[in-house]
Amino acid sequence: MEFIYVLKLIPRLFKEENWTAEDENFVTAHFERLKTFRDQGTVILAGRTLNEEEHAFGIVVFEAENEEEAEEFMKEDPAVKNGIMTGELYPYRVALLKE
Repeated sequence: MEFIYVLKLIPRLFKEENWTAEDENFVTAHFERLKTFRDQGTVILAGRTLNEEEHAFGIVVFEAENEEEAEEFMKEDPAVKNGIMTGELYPYRVALLKE
């Protein structure tokens, strides 16, 4: 099954001056984890919008056996797990994909 989770920064991080080295490390771990799961075939795509921070969001489209597994996958994302991003999970189906 396919799922999508939508990521949003917590309000404290809307301003660049509020970011800490620890926050940056969480984002790096988040990105590295997504790359690993992409290479393993779990993550289909991931990215973010380029608009202003308070309206910006990221998405991760991925495969999981069921909703419980998908929920766990999202909650283990370092950005979600460490509280710098919120995540909302949705069942999803890719209809078209560029070849």
